[in-house]
Amino acid sequence: MRTFLPEWAPQEAVLMALPNENTDWNYVIDEARLQYERIIKAFTDENVHVVLICNDPDYARSLLGKCRQDKITFISLDYNDTWTRDYGPITVMKDDRIRALDFGFNGWGLKFASDKDNLVNLKLSEKGVFSPDVYRNERAFVLEGGSVETDGEGTLLTTTRCLCSPNRNGGLSKKEVETKLQNLLGVNHILFLDYGALEGDDTDSHIDTLARLAPDNSIIFTGCRNVDDSQFEELLKMRAQLTMFRNAEGNPFNLIELPLPDAIFDEEGNRLPATYANYLVTDNVIFMPTYGQPENDHLAMQTVKIAYPSHRVVGIDCTTLIKQHGSLHCATMQIPKNLFNPVIYDR
Repeated sequence: MRTFLPEWAPQEAVLMALPNENTDWNYVIDEARLQYERIIKAFTDENVHVVLICNDPDYARSLLGKCRQDKITFISLDYNDTWTRDYGPITVMKDDRIRALDFGFNGWGLKFASDKDNLVNLKLSEKGVFSPDVYRNERAFVLEGGSVETDGEGTLLTTTRCLCSPNRNGGLSKKEVETKLQNLLGVNHILFLDYGALEGDDTDSHIDTLARLAPDNSIIFTGCRNVDDSQFEELLKMRAQLTMFRNAEGNPFNLIELPLPDAIFDEEGNRLPATYANYLVTDNVIFMPTYGQPENDHLAMQTVKIAYPSHRVVGIDCTTLIKQHGSLHCATMQIPKNLFNPVIYDR
């Protein structure tokens, strides 16, 4: 029996990948590196260990001179881009042993190059980064970490647009997807959101941009109170569907509404998918993406504490991350206890 671990399970590290000239960050590479330095400094200042994949560890060390080097493990690997949430390991417990599941990654439905990203978990295993015997090859099924949320008690929250996308697993039906998820992740109560697509989103509505499961039967979701916003109707439908959802015991969820950031546009006038739902949960701190909007940023940070009253909330400016249509959660993958080989932290 497998149990899909929730994000708030005890952790030992966060997996990230550093921008380089061969990634889509090349056109703003200096700005992107400053963005990642800002994130990693915030993590290491809070005693969060970062396992950083990069193409040149010595150069990466020099870039991150303001960060606590004793809290960073540098791993030399090739990769296409930096969104480790979607190609990093998805973790389950099986027979009291942790397992790192390596699902297929095809660039969010064949939109972007992914040949190197799809091999990252295998390469990590070959380098001895995973603890012995935890790696499992499940790459026959395409599944991105940002597309699924769990409460650790058998419930999984996802979106129809993403998991039933024809360019991921051939357009499986909901029933077929449910069977796959039940077998691979051990979940038994699957909730599909049918609404809530954000403008500028490349992921076909990843759940971590829209709604997040939280402890004590809660869902934190992206709301919109501005009737003139072009996303108002879609997010209103999503909210209505969330009110209809029930947990495995048949009870409604406690719904906690995050504000929607004011619209952010790229240089060509296209809206970017900024969302506060893309926060990262660690053992003691919630890291919240901020967008240079003091009122909205503060409200989002206060709102998430409703679900995590014992956590501190630390905001990290993610105005550069959003330029590549992602945010803080997308750029990180939490590593639960005992997943990585302890010897890597001694490097």
